[in-house]
Amino acid sequence: QVQVVESGGGLVQAGGSLRLSCAASGSIFSINTMGWYRRAPGKQRELVAHITSSGATNYANSVKGRFTISRDNALNMVYLQMNSLKPEDTAVYYCNANGRLRVTMPSYDYWGQGTQVTVSS
Repeated sequence: QVQVVESGGGLVQAGGSLRLSCAASGSIFSINTMGWYRRAPGKQRELVAHITSSGATNYANSVKGRFTISRDNALNMVYLQMNSLKPEDTAVYYCNANGRLRVTMPSYDYWGQGTQVTVSS
């Protein structure tokens, strides 16, 4: 079993910063891509950013230049530094880890429980 746990959410004023952390653990052989998704009230879940094991990153257009994703491969952790936060960033943020339980198995998406980020104006 794989566990994915996020932390670091909270309430901040517009223009402020937060740093989210996520740790993946359990019976997993390797993790390929780790990333962050978010779901705002009444909206679909969307990709915020993800990062491969080699360090390649991808960001949603709405967060480019403001958010930075990073990871620690040895610890199976991923981080999201969020700067210049806007009210529209308010959402539940979910950590995703794509990995393999065994080398012979296909990769699978594992999800955390989510952490609330609220940006007030």
